[in-house]
Amino acid sequence: MEIELTNVTKTIKGADVLKNITYTFRGGCIYGVSGKNGCGKTMLMRIIAGLIYPSSGEIRINGKRLGKDISFPESIGLLIENPAFLPDYTGYENLKLLAKVQGGLSDADIRGVLQEVGLDPEDKRKFYKYSLGMRQRLGIAAAVMGRPQIILLDEPINAIDADGVEEIRGIIRGLIHEDRIILIACHDKEEMDYMADIVIPMSEGRILSETEEKG
Repeated sequence: MEIELTNVTKTIKGADVLKNITYTFRGGCIYGVSGKNGCGKTMLMRIIAGLIYPSSGEIRINGKRLGKDISFPESIGLLIENPAFLPDYTGYENLKLLAKVQGGLSDADIRGVLQEVGLDPEDKRKFYKYSLGMRQRLGIAAAVMGRPQIILLDEPINAIDADGVEEIRGIIRGLIHEDRIILIACHDKEEMDYMADIVIPMSEGRILSETEEKG
């Protein structure tokens, strides 16, 4: 698995929110994008996911050009900004709908991923009654369900209580295998250093320096 960005720039209303980014992500690694709010972390994830296209430059997923050869990465799970689900459905029902789109997932798979993130598959509460922490957990469940080859997580521990942070860390670390790419955005440098294998510092739409790989 490989994601290759070449001279990627994104301009919105005359302002460059991503500036000439060239970088290659390779499988078997957790990448962390660190930086203050507004530095371009979320925009970078959106552009990798195919939710927006660059104003110039290109993104290739395993050699296929995004926006030309493929519209979206062929195997991706993502949690970007606030998780949104159908408000009058339970967590299980929401994931069931997503599973139908993805295909190949059983009821046992759905129940398993809910339990993995600390949610009860039998909980009959509707999503609109979920706390912020529960909503975040469901968003993570949706992103990792089916174990896609690319997983993008924007501030994954946002609104998670202290006990739950360790669970989420364990889930993320447990997802790594030889060919999966996990990309995490986080403004907390200490948390990023803990979770990521390689940290990519960003500021004002640019990657500041070469990545720092931990030994």
